[in-house]
Amino acid sequence: MRIYRELFRAPEFTPLFLGTSAQTAAQTVGGLALGTLVHSATGSPLLSALAMFGPSLAQVIGATTLLSAADRLPPRAALTVLPAVTALGTAVMAVPALPVWAVFAVLFGLGPLAALGGGVRGGLLHETLTADGYLLGRSVLNMCVGTMQICGFAAGAALLTVLSPRGTLLMAAALYAAAAAVARAGLSRRAPRASGRPSVAETWRNNALLWSSAQRRRVYLALWVPNGLVVGCDALFVPYAPRHAGLLYAAGALGMLTGDVLVGRFVPARLRRRLGAPLRLLLACPYLLLALHPPVPLAAAAVVLASVGFAAGLLLQERLMELTPDGLRGQALGLHTSGMLTAQGLAAALAGALAQFTSPAAAMGAMAAASVVVTLLLAPGLVGREAEADAADAPDGRPSAAAPEAADRREARRTRPGGTGRGERGRGGTR
Repeated sequence: MRIYRELFRAPEFTPLFLGTSAQTAAQTVGGLALGTLVHSATGSPLLSALAMFGPSLAQVIGATTLLSAADRLPPRAALTVLPAVTALGTAVMAVPALPVWAVFAVLFGLGPLAALGGGVRGGLLHETLTADGYLLGRSVLNMCVGTMQICGFAAGAALLTVLSPRGTLLMAAALYAAAAAVARAGLSRRAPRASGRPSVAETWRNNALLWSSAQRRRVYLALWVPNGLVVGCDALFVPYAPRHAGLLYAAGALGMLTGDVLVGRFVPARLRRRLGAPLRLLLACPYLLLALHPPVPLAAAAVVLASVGFAAGLLLQERLMELTPDGLRGQALGLHTSGMLTAQGLAAALAGALAQFTSPAAAMGAMAAASVVVTLLLAPGLVGREAEADAADAPDGRPSAAAPEAADRREARRTRPGGTGRGERGRGGTR
């Protein structure tokens, strides 16, 4: 599957695409409205920022409590109910005279549900597409998210001038409801990918199992840390260039879109593994130039070039799926998303603290340099050792699809009391 026409002919990809579009637009419009509402009520920039981006950090709660359900719930039911609950919560936040503390209570209650929804969506995408179509499908969804964020911010700003922040929140609730309706009407009924009852304990066990593999650990670290450090640079665009921050953010969106198209559509499979480290270096190195505070056009060009490197995440997600058995893939992708957002939030806070004591340009240079160092430290393990492991998986030198699953079963027998005699529930996380 190498062309977009084939991708949209795949069963259920179109409703996944439309549902993701509606949810992204809802998140963007709703976040802008909520930030405006909280700022007008409190006058606090900190609370306004938390209203817009706090739910991303709250996803770590979902990653540690709910993610075992990502592979144990019927996908259509989950992708119908979760947006519907979010629509209801968003409408509640639009109630007049609702105290700010109650707004944050609802907001942080919805954050963990987003982590679960991301895991269910990612697992269903991999289940729906052929193995060679996952990267193309993931790149199209990434492009959809980037485009809808740009359109969502523009539409949200326009709605705020026509409606009140509460009216704009109700529009966001309607978009969440539309995403639920698309999932209910467009997705077919599928059985869960794994059996057993989801629980907090099972989430922790499976997260520990995912983390127990040295190869998967390296992939997760490469997905989270270099990316997060560079997002810390992006978080400083406003203090770095107050009059041109919008231009820099648009340049970043253009670069990400370009990278997703090039890697998802045109890079052949034989080159993908080799491009991972160069793309992660490309993600960071142009930001070193921004430490010198070049003219704005040159800074924008550097941001475009750097943001092409975000496509490295597509290659790493593809590798993560190769290393993960089917019954854990939804949770593996949910853990990636939640860990990535948490790393980005922490890096943004670190970059802000550095800028407070130095300057935005110096802080951006330091964060970019740290990203380069992490990429260089991780590169040998991601290329050399994984290639050796792949060759050892099968006698003919080709990776064995059963190898990750077999390794996880062996690890489960070592780490779980009672070996394999724990019944279907005990085997559910490693099927």
